[in-house]
Amino acid sequence: MSELQTQFDAAVAGSKSLSERPDNATMLKLYALYKQSTDGDVEGRRPGFTDLVGRAKYDAWAAIKGTGSDDAMQQYIALVEKLQAA
Repeated sequence: MSELQTQFDAAVAGSKSLSERPDNATMLKLYALYKQSTDGDVEGRRPGFTDLVGRAKYDAWAAIKGTGSDDAMQQYIALVEKLQAA
């Protein structure tokens, strides 16, 4: 396992034990970066207008389409470290 993957796994674990729940925009950013890191670019159809949460998640993930897995991991790690320091 690479050092980046190890740091990413630690950041994922750390994100679950933050002292405060981040705002929705930050939560969507974390979700999008995690999905981009683990699954790559978003695929499939955008959820319908009645699925507000699914639609927001899809849009957040689609907004970073084309970002490389390693870059997404680094951004995720940096965001979690910022949240832990706050």
